[in-house]
Amino acid sequence: MARNTGSVCRMCRREGTKLFLKGEKCFSQKCALAKRPTPPGQHGQARQRKMSEYGSQLREKQKARRAYGMMETQFHLTYENALKMKGVTGENLLQLLERRLDNVVYRTGLAASRAQARQLVNHGHLLVNGEKVDIPSYTVKKGDVITVHASSRDLPLFKAAREGSARILPKWLTCNFDELKATVENLPERSDVDFALQENMIIEFYSR
Repeated sequence: MARNTGSVCRMCRREGTKLFLKGEKCFSQKCALAKRPTPPGQHGQARQRKMSEYGSQLREKQKARRAYGMMETQFHLTYENALKMKGVTGENLLQLLERRLDNVVYRTGLAASRAQARQLVNHGHLLVNGEKVDIPSYTVKKGDVITVHASSRDLPLFKAAREGSARILPKWLTCNFDELKATVENLPERSDVDFALQENMIIEFYSR
């Protein structure tokens, strides 16, 4: 699968909001968006023209796709799955995005970023209900227990996690850092998303 190899900080600057793509750097004064809150490129500081309705919808879609580290085809498929679910499509979409295994590993503090969490899952360091799962897009369910593989518990990353994470856990997740075990207590709600997003504009974009 194709992946971005450029500066991820440029993505935050382009979308005008923190997407938390660089781990702890995003919470510090070294954050690129804090130092340069303008879009990247030589014309970034120039006066921006009023964006069209289509452009605004596109930016919201790109913001969500980049935050969760997904390619367009995969993101569109997630939208189609949300469309088939009962309830509000926008909230269904956000719930499916939050329930991705790589996102859960990140939100619990076992990884510094979603990209790092995705790598950990790909390399087989995580178990779901005692079974190895190496698919980052795996959708967790209520009651699922995510643990670190016994052979991976001594990795520096997980040693640091056992010392305690400063990240605030969303209310639908709990994590025992001593045991390196996270539990999905409930399904995520709209308020659990950790960055500003107008999901209704994403639905309007795909409904055109």
